Formats: sequence, structure tokens, C-alpha cells
Amino acid sequence: MSPERVLTDVDGRELSLSNLDKVLYPAVGFTKGQVLDYYARIADVMVPHLRQRPTTLRRYPHGVEGMSFFEKHAPNKLPSWISTIEVPSKSGEHEPIEYIDVKDRPTLLWAANLAALELHVPLWHVAKGKTLPTPPDFMVFDLDPGPGTTIVECCRVAQWLGEFLDRETLYAKTSGSKGLQLYSSVSRTDWERQSEKAHEIAQAMEREHASDVVSTMRKTLRNDRVLIDWSQNNSSKTTVAAYSLRARPEPTVSTPVTWQEIDKCAKGGDPAPLVFEAGEVLRRVDKFGDLFAPLVRPKPRSAKG
Repeated sequence: MSPERVLTDVDGRELSLSNLDKVLYPAVGFTKGQVLDYYARIADVMVPHLRQRPTTLRRYPHGVEGMSFFEKHAPNKLPSWISTIEVPSKSGEHEPIEYIDVKDRPTLLWAANLAALELHVPLWHVAKGKTLPTPPDFMVFDLDPGPGTTIVECCRVAQWLGEFLDRETLYAKTSGSKGLQLYSSVSRTDWERQSEKAHEIAQAMEREHASDVVSTMRKTLRNDRVLIDWSQNNSSKTTVAAYSLRARPEPTVSTPVTWQEIDKCAKGGDPAPLVFEAGEVLRRVDKFGDLFAPLVRPKPRSAKG
């Protein structure tokens, strides 16, 4: 065994971990070993948001300042205990894609050992007896700040969406980058209806708040406005998973937040309190638990699409 490799047991699975001292976030000296430690400790709350969802890995083999690539296809040589999900192409013209199913801590750490800093998942999950992709579990509004705006303005838009839709049905997380994402459970709907509904809501927000909100990606319209990206409501699209690290200069995390925090940010005008790094996220989970847990628990009153 190379001195750069360490054999370890993770929940009964043997993993060969490599280059633990390699710095993946040069600005702050955050190493691959620290990435693995974060994912090992966050796994209990993160894995339920990944399990049975075909996961796309975004890998940074040379750290966040180096080249990155998205990996959908599971590698040819996989440990026998890693599960995969075969997703057919929409048109049927291409071969199915075999994705990783991050169903447990060992699989999450196996992915992290590949320098998969970011994990992205769709809004649907595998269900017994249902054709893939299955109907959506969630509706999402990805609030993306344009030039001249920050997550502060995203929080204000989130407040308006909360008034329009009932904030008790919405769960928010930071993107871990610049924006904010709002999720709502849905049931008994299909992708076409969901996309149409999300578009209608985004357009309604744009009409009511024309100087602050835009619902199209046209760059010329985005200055000083927040884009409500409704187009994520598509079976082929993915969003960054809750608790995933992001490839920023610091090891920021896509972090579930409370409405109280959103209100405070919108009122105070300072984006800094809604930027969370790995260590702080672990402390938040100790304090609050998983703020996104209602999205993976059966809910007696899930919204219709």
C-alpha cells in the first residue's frame, strides 16, 4: 500500500483513501482529508437527500482552482457494494446512463475520495414499479442574483414567494454559491404541469415586482434583478444537493436555512450571515437537526402540482 493511500473501514465497508493531505481549497488550505471528514460527519443528514436519486458528481481532481468535470456515468470499476441507477434517455436514441446511487456513508466517502466536491441530484427518485424518470417529488425555485444584487435580494424575493405560496410549504437552502433555493413537496402531478405551474408563478412574481425580479435568463434583463429560475423543474435537470460542498474559494456548503434567517437577512441587508462553511454547517446540524428533513419524510398534506 502506497504511503499516500490509507485503508479504512467505514460502516463495515473497506475504503482505500488517497492523498489526504492534498489541498483542494488553496485559499484556506482545506485538504482532501478535511473534505472526507466533513462528508463522513454530515452523512447521516445528507444521505437521505441523495438516496435513490441518480447522482451527478462534479469532480475537482486538482482542487477548486483547477479543471473540473461533471461525471454522470458510473466508473467501470466500482466496489461491488455500490449501487447504481440506470436511467434511459428521453428520446430512446442514446444508451441509458448508469448513475451512482449514494445510498449510504461509504458510497458518499467513495465519491468524495474521487474529489467529487459537489453532488447534484434531480427532483425525482426511483420508486418500485415506476418508469424512470418518475414524477417529481419537489418543485424548486432557484433564485439567482444578477449583477448588482446578492443573496439579500434573493431573501426578499423568497419572502414574496412565501406570501404568494404560503411559506409553511416552502423549505429554503443557500446554493452555497451566491443564491437561494426554495423547495416545495408536490404529489399527483407530472413534469409538464409542474413546469407550467412554476413558470406561471415566476411570471406572476415578475409582474408584481418588475423592478426586482426577472423570469427569463436573458442577460440584458438581469442587472439589479433576481432571476427566478423555474426551468429547473425538468426531469433532466439537477440541483446541488442539500449539504453538498461547493467549489468556491472557501469550502462553503449548500445549507438549509430558517425563515427567521431569511427575514433577518432581507431586513439587515448583509449577505455574510447566510454564508456557511463546512465546520459551521456541522455545528448547525447539531443545533437545529436537518431543516430539510420534512422533504424526505412522508407528509400527510403534500401540495398538489
